[in-house]
Amino acid sequence: MRNDLRILLRLLRLARPYWGWMALGALCSLLTVLANAGLMALAGWFIAAMAVAGAAGVLMNYLLPAAFIRLFAIVRTGGRYLERLTTHEATLRLLSELRVWFYERVEPLAPARLHPYRGGDLLSRIQSDMDTLQHAYLRVAAPALVAVVAVAVAVVVLGHYSGWVALVALLFLLLTGAAVPSAMRLAGERPGAALVESRGALRSALIDTVQGMGELSVYGAASRQARTVEALTRSASAHQMRLSRLAGLSEGAVGLCAGMALWITLLISIPLVGNGRLQAPELALVALLTLASFEAVGPLPLAFHRLGETLAAARRIFEIVDARPEIAPLSTPSPHPSDFTLTMRGVRLRYDARAAWALDGIDLALNPGRCVALVGASGAGKTSIVQVALRFWEYQEGDIRLGGQDLRSYQPEDVHNLIAVVSQDTHLFNTTIRDNLRLAAADAGEQAIVRAAQAAQVHDFIAALPEGYDTWVGEAGVRLSAGQARRVAIARALLKDAPILLLDEPTENLDPETERSVLEAIDRLMAGRSVLLITHKPALLEHRADEILVIERGRIVERGTHTDLLRTAGRYAEYQDLLIE
Repeated sequence: MRNDLRILLRLLRLARPYWGWMALGALCSLLTVLANAGLMALAGWFIAAMAVAGAAGVLMNYLLPAAFIRLFAIVRTGGRYLERLTTHEATLRLLSELRVWFYERVEPLAPARLHPYRGGDLLSRIQSDMDTLQHAYLRVAAPALVAVVAVAVAVVVLGHYSGWVALVALLFLLLTGAAVPSAMRLAGERPGAALVESRGALRSALIDTVQGMGELSVYGAASRQARTVEALTRSASAHQMRLSRLAGLSEGAVGLCAGMALWITLLISIPLVGNGRLQAPELALVALLTLASFEAVGPLPLAFHRLGETLAAARRIFEIVDARPEIAPLSTPSPHPSDFTLTMRGVRLRYDARAAWALDGIDLALNPGRCVALVGASGAGKTSIVQVALRFWEYQEGDIRLGGQDLRSYQPEDVHNLIAVVSQDTHLFNTTIRDNLRLAAADAGEQAIVRAAQAAQVHDFIAALPEGYDTWVGEAGVRLSAGQARRVAIARALLKDAPILLLDEPTENLDPETERSVLEAIDRLMAGRSVLLITHKPALLEHRADEILVIERGRIVERGTHTDLLRTAGRYAEYQDLLIE
């Protein structure tokens, strides 16, 4: 319970910039509730008083109460409109700000701290869970504040006519606004949390299904995946059904408490009319005011029974934003490198304290203008070298220097600015080719974009498209072939014009003709840059690598030129034989 309160208070603190909007919305809601209660009570009194006056044949001033009835009606209608307008404006602004807040805290966590999370799960947190947070403000905080003030006003007014009536009303209002919500909160906590988890799992499964539809069809696993999605859907529906039943029970409890309060009020008030302590028209006022006051507490049981879902969503959000980045930003600016030499001495890295070393004593020197190639089986540690060079993962032992300065003394974003990457899995966003290129240089002009595309040998293809550089590439570049997407990535690296280049299998899975055109683009990209190359392609290793490092189990087992390594007939020669076969 204490932890839930802490989470709720944290959510409210996040809404601090919009407290003005929320306070205005709560004020409009309060005026609406009070105007509705006043309208019902005054209208009941007015009708009863007119009937009594007519039966007695006496005159009464009907203009003043009629004017107040119109006033209450106008305030109720206008207040309801303004309350919806202001509270939703505040909530939508807050959700927009929260998504930016979430992204700003997630970005430093990538890729190391986000590695355990699936893409669909992250999408569910930033979309579905974030939308769920609005209940904390729209359906819990504001209604609770309005209920406290409105109940106090109603009890004071009822106390003017009868202390016992006020006490009965207060008892049932507390029962409706505190006891029933507490029961709904306890009953809805587990299914609410389970619903959030089920929705996240369902969203992840659906994304995996859509993205892997081709593979599922080829291997005949589509029906099995469909059953998995169906099971997750049934699970989410079952939890939603439990919450819906609780919502129905809460509404029934509110109606029961309101009805009992009304009947007990009448039982107390009717004798007061008989002995003259209460006038007959005031009986209608007291009864209807008691009934109308339940509008203030009516939303609370439903709001609190969904609080478990809201808190579960908040926990999933805070679980990520509270994670410490693998590479924390520094408080001091980056040093000025003397050149762009990248050296590693005795570097050791492992991804978990109980895991084996992914890198175990790596030594390499990447001098300006040189190309160092990494060769080895999958999982040997090649990509891990790239990860530590990019400051995506922290190494535990050894020394890495960039331009003679400790790599750890650089801000991570400054390291990224000095390095361009081209890999076989380069991501293209679902936007235009121009926007994808401008990821490397947001202020790049048209001439610079065209020059980069020409150097990457992709300009002619782009110019031949009906919309040219404004052509949308589709999800993950689906409208481009593998070779075209690779050359767009090379153009992007050229546009960045970074002094250090990391090439991770840049020609993998390409047909020979496409590979030749990509190799020509890579030649232009490598010119004058320091290049760290991961590849098994003999054409790249023989003609472009100044030094080749053979990696096995995180260690360098051989190093030398292509010719020297073939002459020694060691592990490198074995890899080449396997490629030829």
